[in-house]
Amino acid sequence: MPWSIEPNTMIVTFGEVMGRLAPPGFRRFRQDLPGPVNITFAGAEANVAASVAMLGGEARFVTALPRHAIADACVDQLRGLGIDTRHILRTDEGRFGLFFLEVGANQRPSQVVYDREGASLALIPGDRYPWPVIFEGARWFHVSGITPAVSRLASEATLMAVQAAKIAGLIVSCDLNFRKKLWTWDPQKKPKELAEATMRKLLGFVDVVLANEEDCGEVLQIGADGTNVHTGKLEIDRYHEVARQVARQFPHLGTIAFTLRESLSATHNNWGAMLYETKHDRAHFAPQAEGRYEPYQIKSIVDRVGAGDAFAGGLIYALTHPELSEPSTAVRFATAASCLAHSIEGDFNFSSRTEVEALMNGSASGRVVR
Repeated sequence: MPWSIEPNTMIVTFGEVMGRLAPPGFRRFRQDLPGPVNITFAGAEANVAASVAMLGGEARFVTALPRHAIADACVDQLRGLGIDTRHILRTDEGRFGLFFLEVGANQRPSQVVYDREGASLALIPGDRYPWPVIFEGARWFHVSGITPAVSRLASEATLMAVQAAKIAGLIVSCDLNFRKKLWTWDPQKKPKELAEATMRKLLGFVDVVLANEEDCGEVLQIGADGTNVHTGKLEIDRYHEVARQVARQFPHLGTIAFTLRESLSATHNNWGAMLYETKHDRAHFAPQAEGRYEPYQIKSIVDRVGAGDAFAGGLIYALTHPELSEPSTAVRFATAASCLAHSIEGDFNFSSRTEVEALMNGSASGRVVR
C-alpha cells in the first residue's frame, strides 16, 4: 500500500443515519401494514463505523440529527457499539430520516421506499462541522456516494469534508454507492449525469475507491463488457480492466476495490471481491480455492442490505492493521466479513474479528460452536 498506518487508527465516517422499518421475515408491506414492523438504525457510513468498531477498531461517526428521543436512541446504540459519537451535530433543523424495506425472497426482489427528504443532514451546511477538530487523532476518513446524493448542501458538505481530511493528512476512501432514487436535487440534470459530475469532483481527493459490480458503469461510464447484473451474469475477469480504466482517469488513486455479486435470486447469491493495486497493476480476487477465484455461495440470505458497507468496514479495518494489510489478505478478510453480513438481520454487521478470520481461513460449515 502507498501509505503507512499505525495500529489502532481512528476511522472517521460522515453521512446520514436513519430509521429502517421492515416487516418481519420476508413479509410484504401490504401483508403487515397497518401493523407492527421491526425498527433498526442504518445508513451506509454508520454501517461502516459499526463494522469497524465491532471488529475491534476505533471508529468515529459524524452526522446531523434532530433533538428528540428517537435520535437519542440512535446515538445511544451507536455509542453502545463503541463508536465515538461526540461530533454528531444535534440541531433543531430538519427531521430524522426513514426508509422502509421489504426483504425479497427467491425470485421476488427486495424493495426500498425512502422517506428522508428534509432530514437534518440534508439541511446543514458543511461549515457547521468543525472538521479540524473532528479529524484530530484520526488517520482515515470514509464517505460514500449516498451522502452527496441527498441534497446540494450535503454534497457541498461532503466535498468540504474530504478537502479538510486531505489537509489534515488523512487517507480518504469513498464507496460510489449509486442510488438513482436520491440524485434529484438538480432538476437540470438526470440522476446519472448529476452523480457523475458530483462524484468525479469528489474523487479528486480520494485515495481508495470502492464500488459494487455496476457502480463504475452507472457513475463513471466504465463498465465490464458482457456483464448483466439483472441476470446475475458477471464477467469476473474483466473487472481488472475496469479498475485499470478507473486508475487511468484518476491516477492518484492507490487502491480500487469491487464487490462482485452474482444474483441468482433474492436469496441465492454468489459473493466475492477484487482489490486492485494501481501502483503495481495487480488484482487480487477473493475468496479463492486452489489458487483460483471461487465466490462464496450464499444460498439462504437472511438480509443482504448493508453487505457492501460490511465489505468497506472490513477492508478499512484490515488496511489499518499491519498484520492484515497485505492486499490479498485484506480483500480476503473484507470479503469474509461481508459474507457473514448476509446472515444477520439489519444493516449492522454484528460479526467479530474471530468469526471473520475463521471464515476466511476455511471454516464455512456453520457447525455449532460449543
